[in-house]
Amino acid sequence: MTSTATKLLDRFLDRTPTSARLAQRARQCLPAGIAHDSRFQGPYPIYIEHAAGSRKWDVDGHEYVDYSGGHGALLLGHNHPAVVRAVSEQLARGTHFGSCHELEVRWAEQIVELVPSAHRVRFTSSGTEATLLALRLARAFTGRSKIVRFAGHFHGWHDHMAFGVTSHFDGTPTPGVLPGVAEEVRLVPAGDPAAVAEALSPGDVAAVIIEPTGGSWGQIPFRSGFLADLRELTAAAGVVLIFDEVISGFRCSPGGAQAHYGITPDLTTLAKIVAGGLPGGAIAGRSEILDQLDAAACQRTGREKVPHQGTFNANPLSAAAGVATLEIVAAGHACRQANDYAARLRSGLSEVLQRNRSSWVVYGTFSGFHIFTNPQRLPLAAEAIESGAVDYRTLKDVRRELVGNLKLAMLVHGVDLFSWPGGPTSAAHTDDDLARTVAAFESSLACLGEQGLL
Repeated sequence: MTSTATKLLDRFLDRTPTSARLAQRARQCLPAGIAHDSRFQGPYPIYIEHAAGSRKWDVDGHEYVDYSGGHGALLLGHNHPAVVRAVSEQLARGTHFGSCHELEVRWAEQIVELVPSAHRVRFTSSGTEATLLALRLARAFTGRSKIVRFAGHFHGWHDHMAFGVTSHFDGTPTPGVLPGVAEEVRLVPAGDPAAVAEALSPGDVAAVIIEPTGGSWGQIPFRSGFLADLRELTAAAGVVLIFDEVISGFRCSPGGAQAHYGITPDLTTLAKIVAGGLPGGAIAGRSEILDQLDAAACQRTGREKVPHQGTFNANPLSAAAGVATLEIVAAGHACRQANDYAARLRSGLSEVLQRNRSSWVVYGTFSGFHIFTNPQRLPLAAEAIESGAVDYRTLKDVRRELVGNLKLAMLVHGVDLFSWPGGPTSAAHTDDDLARTVAAFESSLACLGEQGLL
């Protein structure tokens, strides 16, 4: 390790002794000392004590501009007063009734009002559960078994989704996934309608699932017009088209990516913003598909009901947070503010790269930004990536040590990036956050430059 790298590490260690002690405790009882893979950070992650708006504070008292954003759930920022009030009021009434309640009805009504594809809604506890249920419903509805997915797109961690995201792009299963399950999935590159048509041609595909803004919240964009091609191809083949809007839902626009692009899928999976920062997800879509969860409807159509349980489905606290959040989102201001901030942030970070004559690229759409460290030093512009002209394997080629050092340097300078690296922005981010982030990025690049890593 170079002296500069040592100095960077020493600065981090000096700033975070309480996080270090908590990390040591965590490693005794949690695998790798963490509860989510993306929270891994060497030598250890920071531990947060409280948050408000666009900022959060660690257990050692240091303040950070936050771009983890509750893993994308906090479009309104941390502890929005309306959300806090709604959850506090519900907490006094009860946390789990084990019965139906009015909030779940209002919550579902809001989703139906906002999301074009939502004729019916069923709540889950997470986005992973939502995509799992979507596949099951599609298989039951079509009587077919195969699923078409796109390389580099993330749809949760259940067996059909646990490969082809950051590795195993050949479709082979990751550890613990049965080969027979992996064989039911056809992985194709996004943006290629001919590849989709070929995957659909045997007539055995139940569903095609896609992140409509590109893989991993736009980290892997695809060419303009591909969603329209996909809608046409799936409709002609009688295949269920699923938009995974776990991230993009209520973030691109109040009606999600599908409302922005004017393309309506058969099913939509939701989480994150839908529950206002509390645990919760949902699947929404065509009545005849969702009604497979309805015993009376199945009796009328002669279908066997698809069973679905879930102890925390439409939990009252999550419903309260979700209702309060969607009431604000419906007005449209939050999406516009977060999108505008992200555009200005991408511009500011790109100017830093230009000044430093760096081959890195900052890109993204809507309220997101990605920092591509360009390990092959390719002559790339953001426009080329955003147009879908860059192969997914290139964009997934991440130098983990360099990204780890960048995240460490940004933390030392008071900014917490998400692990892409990059992050989602929120309606709570301010001009001061923008200035601090750009300055932190410039200082971090200088630090990494002294190590000969740029």
